[in-house]
Amino acid sequence: MTTDFSVGDRVRLIALPPYFKTADPMPMMRPPDTLPVGAEGVVVSRRPSGYWGVKFEKGAFLVDTQYLESAP
Repeated sequence: MTTDFSVGDRVRLIALPPYFKTADPMPMMRPPDTLPVGAEGVVVSRRPSGYWGVKFEKGAFLVDTQYLESAP
């Protein structure tokens, strides 16, 4: 499992966090069932403390590294 991603990399959600935080200018919390395990997205930004801004089909969210893996 690679934990060092770059902007533009495709990633896959491997586990659900307790909640999702949107990557909007005014972030909001979303329930964990907002995205399914296995959802794929594109890294759009790196955030402090191991978080990544990831654009999924249902929107952009801040996701901790431990919940992501590289997608082929």
